[in-house]
Amino acid sequence: MARIVTVAAAQLGPNQKSDTREVIVGRIVRLMEGAHKRGAEVIVFPELALTTFFPRWYYEDVEEAESWFETQLPSAATQPIFDAARRYGLTVHLGFAELAEEPDESGTVRKRRFNTAVLISPDGDTILKYRKVHLPGHAELIPERPMQHLEKRYFEVGNLGFPVVNAPLGNSERANVGLLICNDRRWPEAWRELGLQEVEIVMVGYNTPTDFLDPRTSQSPHLRVLHSNLSVQAGAYQNSCFAVAVAKAGNEDGFNLFGSSVIVNPLGEIIAQTSTWEDELIVADCNLELCKLSRATTFDFEKHRRIEAYQRITTQTGSSKPPVWQAGEKA
Repeated sequence: MARIVTVAAAQLGPNQKSDTREVIVGRIVRLMEGAHKRGAEVIVFPELALTTFFPRWYYEDVEEAESWFETQLPSAATQPIFDAARRYGLTVHLGFAELAEEPDESGTVRKRRFNTAVLISPDGDTILKYRKVHLPGHAELIPERPMQHLEKRYFEVGNLGFPVVNAPLGNSERANVGLLICNDRRWPEAWRELGLQEVEIVMVGYNTPTDFLDPRTSQSPHLRVLHSNLSVQAGAYQNSCFAVAVAKAGNEDGFNLFGSSVIVNPLGEIIAQTSTWEDELIVADCNLELCKLSRATTFDFEKHRRIEAYQRITTQTGSSKPPVWQAGEKA
């Protein structure tokens, strides 16, 4: 019997530095209304949906960046999102910068900053929280870069692992849901952590520039989209799940974000994709029964995984050079 969840990917056009929370939240609410009209039960917004991608700017004093962070959800500015979720019966995925007062690894309570995503029920409850693990970029100013990428300056590595939860989406089907954020989608270990928990839908928000802005190399813009889609399609296929990967897009404060939001099925096929660099909705019916096919055959983990052969994956961080073969040696 089919288990259908109707999912909306809500791509956002650019959020400018000058945009207020109220302006951005107004656009988010309009997309929620559109998703409801198209029968969606869950809506997925991008990484840092409430702000511009502020890690492109350098603040010598990190606390000067705190205006971009949320200390609580809902706040007065974000309450309309929660009101719309209740009004339309929508489960909402939202990415944002989180400022928390909580113990660190030593037990000291202090300010902690994370790149965070939450899944919110129609009643306003937090179903799931995830904090980005694979932080790209750098921590200090690099003057020769045309755009800074200072996630390592403003965020700590996520400390919640890769949780999956079984929860109702909207007011209908339950699903096993996991979250990733942006650069996480490029790391197969992150997907496999979710796949080992029988995830059925992975929601991924991202903000990715059209141009490769590392001065050490260059990369054609079309490869940026190829690599994003390749990562999401492979993750969905190899872990037998749907993936909803949702971007910000367009010229944000002088830098282009490529958009290209997609919904992918468990066979790795793109079943919906945006076509603009603006606020745009794509909607797909996801039959969760499709997750069972590969999970019972090609990717039956219990039968086919060989963890005794994977020791490097969890014991080694950087790469190491292999031994050098010499003529006359036996393998």
